[in-house]
Amino acid sequence: MNDQDILQRINALIDEEHALERSHAGEPLTGDDRDRMESLEVALDQCWDLLRQRRARRNAGQDEEAAHARPDNVVEGYQQ
Repeated sequence: MNDQDILQRINALIDEEHALERSHAGEPLTGDDRDRMESLEVALDQCWDLLRQRRARRNAGQDEEAAHARPDNVVEGYQQ
């Protein structure tokens, strides 16, 4: 997966997230939709993390292809 593929995946996840939010305008999300929103947020965090890893490796002169998606419990543990 290259940077462009990752960015396309990010955009698709964001589009789905926005569609889910629009479908519940002014109303709370249902249980299933809330679960889906949480999984979208985790997937987005994983994609952004992978993109940052690739860019950092490239800038350091390392093989960007060695970057890999980290588990959700890792990316969700990062402090902002």
